[in-house]
Amino acid sequence: MDFNVKKLASGAGLFFTRAVQFTEEKLGQAEKTELDAHFENLMSRADCTKLWTEKIFRQTEVLLQPNPIDHTGARIEEFFYEKLDMKVPSRVTNPQLLGQYMQDAAKDFGPGTPYGSTLIKVGECERRLGAAEREFLQTSAISFLTPLRNFLEGDWRTISKERRLLENLRLDLDACKARLKKAKLAEAKAALWTEEVEKAEHELRVAQTEFDRQAEVTRLLLEGISSTHVNHLRCLHEFVEAQAAYYKMCHLHMQDLQKDLASCDDDMLPNAFTLNSAPSAAAAPGSSPEGAGSPAETDTLNIEEVQAPATGTRKAKVLYDYDAADSSELSLLADELITVYTVPGMDSDWLIGERGNQKGKVPVTYLELLS
Repeated sequence: MDFNVKKLASGAGLFFTRAVQFTEEKLGQAEKTELDAHFENLMSRADCTKLWTEKIFRQTEVLLQPNPIDHTGARIEEFFYEKLDMKVPSRVTNPQLLGQYMQDAAKDFGPGTPYGSTLIKVGECERRLGAAEREFLQTSAISFLTPLRNFLEGDWRTISKERRLLENLRLDLDACKARLKKAKLAEAKAALWTEEVEKAEHELRVAQTEFDRQAEVTRLLLEGISSTHVNHLRCLHEFVEAQAAYYKMCHLHMQDLQKDLASCDDDMLPNAFTLNSAPSAAAAPGSSPEGAGSPAETDTLNIEEVQAPATGTRKAKVLYDYDAADSSELSLLADELITVYTVPGMDSDWLIGERGNQKGKVPVTYLELLS
């Protein structure tokens, strides 16, 4: 117990001495041991490395995990998985989620419709983009983020610890110099102070030795910053390669999607010009859009095209938008494909149209029957 008290008192006294020395230096009342220019340059370079490594690390985290809300939860989850030495589960990326929504929507809209079939194609492309993004995130986290984090949480903490120790020993050394100086001044006045001078000189030699040893340790660690730069340079190249591969893959996926959409039949692709120029068909079945002609007039002009087969079904392309007048009719959108057929005794101006689970009467004049 006495030993602990003495140790505590000694530690408190040492802390007080360092505090006094530090304060006097700041006030210009005490001399300070200066490090050589090379050592100062090493420390300045180390501080600069730490500052920019931290900034690059944080911003790369934002790049790889752009959602600030999910980011905090993700980092907490990763922390627990790392502590439990377990593999962090793969997360669904935003493009993958978008692709899933598009494909689910296509099921409701009808996968056979132009919009539904296009949603399926685009949704599948988005899922591929999401998979490429997930691979890029994982690769970049391992090859770039992890080395930067290891430096900040490992090497830099060691350097900071040794620098603090060096600074404390430097304060002790300068305090010993100050005591020796006072002892020599007292010795000049009275010969009885010779023992104090010898004691101060011994303490100074010990403090100088400890300081020099710690300075060498710290110097070696600071010189290791060059190796850190080399390692981070290699990691930076790997990050660029991963990013280039990711964007190249995205470009290829989008090119494939564009070719796929362009190669589809015109019947399956919405015609923007038709959508913009075709008049609305909200009128009654007996009337037609401007320029389309009445059902009877159309029968006279194109009797072979509009005549539905007596039996069987066939595909038809919708020429104009049509709003159903009641529940027995089926609303139509220009350029969509539907299945049509006739029933015995039905007015020749009408057919039964089907789209997915929907069924209803449709006017023949709004359709282009396909072979």
